[in-house]
Amino acid sequence: MTLNNSFLPILLGSDMNAYGMARAFHEAYGIKPLVLGRMNLSATQDSKILDFQVIPRLNEQDVFVPALIKVASEHPNQKLLLLACGDDYAKLIIKNKQELLPHFAVPYIDESLMERIVLKENFYEICEQYGFSYPKTALCTFENKDEFNMDFTYPIIIKASNSVAYWNCSFPGKKKVFVAHDVAEKNAIIKAIYESTYKDNLTIQEFIPGDDSFMRVLNAYVGKDGKVKLMSLGNPILEEHSPEGIGSYAAIINTFDEALLDKVRFFLEDIGYNGFANFDMKYDSRDGEYKLFEINLRNGRSSYYVTASGHNLMQYVADDHMLNIPQQLTYAKDKHLWMIIPKGVLFKYGKEGPLLDEARQLIEEGKVTNHLYYSEDFSPKRWVKLTLNNLNYYRKYKKYFNNKGLS
Repeated sequence: MTLNNSFLPILLGSDMNAYGMARAFHEAYGIKPLVLGRMNLSATQDSKILDFQVIPRLNEQDVFVPALIKVASEHPNQKLLLLACGDDYAKLIIKNKQELLPHFAVPYIDESLMERIVLKENFYEICEQYGFSYPKTALCTFENKDEFNMDFTYPIIIKASNSVAYWNCSFPGKKKVFVAHDVAEKNAIIKAIYESTYKDNLTIQEFIPGDDSFMRVLNAYVGKDGKVKLMSLGNPILEEHSPEGIGSYAAIINTFDEALLDKVRFFLEDIGYNGFANFDMKYDSRDGEYKLFEINLRNGRSSYYVTASGHNLMQYVADDHMLNIPQQLTYAKDKHLWMIIPKGVLFKYGKEGPLLDEARQLIEEGKVTNHLYYSEDFSPKRWVKLTLNNLNYYRKYKKYFNNKGLS
């Protein structure tokens, strides 16, 4: 670990991703990043490796830029690297990029490219253009909700097209993602969503068969020269199953598929991408294709799996934008088990097979990381909170496992 006080990472968010990013900076440079959020969540509480500042309504446009410029003015002698830990902050950074650039290094794409790849309607056009497979998809709008139908069979996935607006709504039975098995269930879910404040589009997709282990997650970093520097593919063993956590990964083993990485690398470089990109996809055993769900314009919530395997994701962006250190292309291949759940939960709810056997082997070899537990950041208070939260996964999985309906 080399101490480097010439720059300061500014991280927006307070969840486990924010902590993983802060830990990665601390491991690489001995730096304590400044973490900004609307509230301090348990992942970033009682930590010695980061400084936390609460800024109410930071995710709102009228507060966002003035608050960040004020923060920049308080650090006049350091280069500042601005990074988002969630979708809402990533979109705000991109939307206000020109105003932020005089104060921060901003390793994000421009708004025009964001509109091209984030909106689901545009995203699938891009998939066609670059030869990516994707699930059969239909769009349900508030206007056509009563007569909405699709030309593919059940079960189906129902999720909000506008994740930021959906995050701010509430209704009984709300989940991040729903699975409907028939017309009645589909209608009930759509009705419940649109009776809330959410009035934007819903993305309806065919359900790709297979349990959580058929998912794949890909994290990439594209340098300021427009060339991909790092790509790492992960094979989730288990996702979270609580209403707010559905679709978030709980345990991942690194895997490798050169043809897939080559294809995504060409795509990112061809569209003029820069910064972090995170892809969610599912392997479809019916045709042997990966079905692409979405691109996130940031590193993934579970992206510490990349750093844990020996490729520090934050070092790539800091070496590039802060220290001007040249980088070569790396496809990560090193095996490691990243998990945020207890081993007992993993082996009770993970599907028995080669992947779970591999997890057992990696644990035996000591190649396993829960990034929230960091030896350099130990305190009794933090350890007790983390352990209680960790044990709570037993209750959550018992209550919610494979329940993706409205009830």
